[in-house]
Amino acid sequence: MFDFLISNLNEFIAFTGFANATWGHAVMLCVGLLFLYLGIAKDLEPMLLVPIGFGILLGNIPFFPGTQVGIYEDGSLLNYLHFGLLKGIYPPMIFLGLGAMIDFSAVISNPKLFLIGIAAQLGIFAAYMLSLQFGYTGAEAGAIGIIGSADGPTSIFLSSRLAPELMGAIAISAYSYMALVPVIQPPIMRLLTNSKERVIRMRPPRAVSQTEKTIFPIVGLLLTCVFVPAGLPLLGMLFFGNLIKECGVTKRLAVTASGPMTDILTILIGLTMGASTQADTFLTPTSLFIFAIGAVSFVVATASGIIFVKILNIFLKDGNKINPLIGSAGVSALPDSARVSQMMGLRYDSTNHLLMHAMGPTVASTIGSAVVAGVLLGFLG
Repeated sequence: MFDFLISNLNEFIAFTGFANATWGHAVMLCVGLLFLYLGIAKDLEPMLLVPIGFGILLGNIPFFPGTQVGIYEDGSLLNYLHFGLLKGIYPPMIFLGLGAMIDFSAVISNPKLFLIGIAAQLGIFAAYMLSLQFGYTGAEAGAIGIIGSADGPTSIFLSSRLAPELMGAIAISAYSYMALVPVIQPPIMRLLTNSKERVIRMRPPRAVSQTEKTIFPIVGLLLTCVFVPAGLPLLGMLFFGNLIKECGVTKRLAVTASGPMTDILTILIGLTMGASTQADTFLTPTSLFIFAIGAVSFVVATASGIIFVKILNIFLKDGNKINPLIGSAGVSALPDSARVSQMMGLRYDSTNHLLMHAMGPTVASTIGSAVVAGVLLGFLG
């Protein structure tokens, strides 16, 4: 009887987390706690960091292999939820919700702002070329490069198609830099602008009619997807979401898409993405390298938007010039990059409100990053 009890106790211990723990689990649990701290205590994108941080904890509780609890074990709940991430199902649905939230009025009233969002996509190509130099395949480099857009759903979508094995590191990197926009961008903005440029006052945007708002997503879909059909899953959902918001007859659908549906998808993406960072698959030199490239691409994207505005101002008359502080909003970290432009503008002139202008490059970049993802998928997929 005693030997039987000892055997049962040993078997129980073998199935505990303590018996299966490694140093990697400890590291990733600390990372998960850090994400939760930043999201809860520091209020840095809590809607993203809290689900991701808790997901990291879920994915890194040590367990005995074969018990069907891990995200990579067939039959587990997390494995079923991960399917939507792995097959790129969640990102287009998130884009549907984004479209139902976005107001394209700023970019419709001032099309020049659209060019800023396009210019900021240089961060993607910088990361792509850098990845190629370090020996990654074209598909892997394309998946890594999209981090430069600081667009989490687009990063997940493209990496799920081009480099599924890198998706965890790419997605975590993209969402991390999205959350750190208020920390990373201000020093770059101060470095690349002077005191005179920071107080440029822009003309108020013209009033945009409801007809223009309704036509825009239809025309946008036709123009972008005819040239880049591979971007249809993201762009189609984005423009459809915007159409049901602006057409005036599908308010209930728009409310559902922008509210409950988006909240549910945010939870599912955050939890499964965090849980996919199991120590044995995530703690690799490749993951660290992806984070480093992501930092470079994010800096390049922010800087290219600002520099493009400075160049554009050379050709614009006084009174029509653009405040370079909104150039950083070309990074599609919606809406935080626009808020940073507003915050910085108010710091140097407490009456100069840049938010509405900054929303133009930000929403343009959301379209731009999806178009670039479609281009990369078209010739690398």
